[in-house]
Amino acid sequence: MSAEELEKFESEVELALYQEYRAVLPMFKYVVETDRRFYLANEVSILPVVSGSAMHIEVKLKDAWVWDMYRPVRFVESVSVISFKDVNVEELPKKEAIH
Repeated sequence: MSAEELEKFESEVELALYQEYRAVLPMFKYVVETDRRFYLANEVSILPVVSGSAMHIEVKLKDAWVWDMYRPVRFVESVSVISFKDVNVEELPKKEAIH
């Protein structure tokens, strides 16, 4: 596979992922961004953990969708994430969430 073919393939996969994201967005209540991934979820809990002088954040998500073009399954029942960087959680406007 040439570099051009690989780039075209990755562009197509990324476009399909974006289209899937737009389709599933109304099913979720929260958008969660970590330093490594982007998630949609219906339940989010965040726990800062201090160990000595170091700190990390434990994020637990339930009923989630993961933005990752290399995952064969993006819908997951629960996710646990540990981050040593910022975590951003935004509640979607009520009109966009379906419950």
